[in-house]
Amino acid sequence: MPGREDMPSTLRRSPDEAQDTWVKAHDSAVDEYGEGERAHRTAFSALKHKFEKVGDRWLRKAGGRKGPSDKQAAKDTPRSRTRPSKTAEGVDANASKKHLYEVAKRLGIEGRSKMTKDELVKAIEKANRRATAKARE
Repeated sequence: MPGREDMPSTLRRSPDEAQDTWVKAHDSAVDEYGEGERAHRTAFSALKHKFEKVGDRWLRKAGGRKGPSDKQAAKDTPRSRTRPSKTAEGVDANASKKHLYEVAKRLGIEGRSKMTKDELVKAIEKANRRATAKARE
């Protein structure tokens, strides 16, 4: 299965359900579009509907909430498929500020109580990148 072989390290550290979601979407996209970046983007978009990146892994969204994590994952237009735009890097940017605050607390982000929702998303993205880099060492 190409999806199992191409799976990113953050997914290898994630629950089986997240891995299975990514593999199923990736393999379907490979059948439709062929190997490459488009298959990966499609798989991540599917993953972001049920999971969010917290630290160095993907976890199920709180409260069983489903839906796109950011504006890019919500798009389903030909332009969005050919010209990817900025994503929230797996952070559930559509979640409540309270949820984002709790994720920031879990990640040990300082100054979180004074941050706006957008600032929390950016701080979580940065903390996630750091945690992933550290896990790869």
